[in-house]
Amino acid sequence: MTKLAWDGYFNARDLGGMPTALSPHGSTVSGRIARGPRRECLTGEGWAAARAWGLASIVDLRCPYEVGAREGDPEVVPRAFGGLSIVNAPTEDQTDPAFQEACFPILDSPEYWGHNWRLQPHLVRATLEAIASAEPGVLVHCSAGRDRTGMICALLLGNAGVAPDAVAGDYAASVRAMAGAAHHSPTVDQQARWSQEEAEAWLGDKVAIVRDVAVHSTDIMDMLKVPATVSASLRAMLIDA
Repeated sequence: MTKLAWDGYFNARDLGGMPTALSPHGSTVSGRIARGPRRECLTGEGWAAARAWGLASIVDLRCPYEVGAREGDPEVVPRAFGGLSIVNAPTEDQTDPAFQEACFPILDSPEYWGHNWRLQPHLVRATLEAIASAEPGVLVHCSAGRDRTGMICALLLGNAGVAPDAVAGDYAASVRAMAGAAHHSPTVDQQARWSQEEAEAWLGDKVAIVRDVAVHSTDIMDMLKVPATVSASLRAMLIDA
């Protein structure tokens, strides 16, 4: 994984350069899929850097009510992101009482991912289909770029055969990046108050969940009823030269 230096945009990485036996080059291809937080954090210079990276499309995992500029966001002229394909493909319906009961207490942990798949598989499937249909050079993001984005990226990387420890390391990198950083979330984010030491302690038993998702990504996609053509397209985005 490669950290992306896009102004105003921390916790952003290219999913290329990660070890996989499925690629003839031994690693995922750079410049195809990036992950990050709210795109509204990008400054004009940040958008320019993203375009220089090759940004062509965006798949936003947030619920519609979360989308848009908030107080404190940089002012950016529309032409900074003009011409990009932007698709809203939320991974969850936060108004669903069953989702609220099962997931709201643990939305800042990979512990909720399995509940998301169980309760709203059609939404997660639609997100994966949106990424497969996007023009390469796609930014996948949610609010913090950690939880929903972490879930989807764990599936993408596992599907591409990336080593489970590397997938878990990518997730951990987002937890470290967001520790102590406030962001807009549907629930109170305990991690917004954490020190790096607290983040490391919390990661102790959470990385195993992410590693397990990478190991069983094929089974999870089957459970989500992701078409074989979609999973193949997603894999090709990351491993085909």
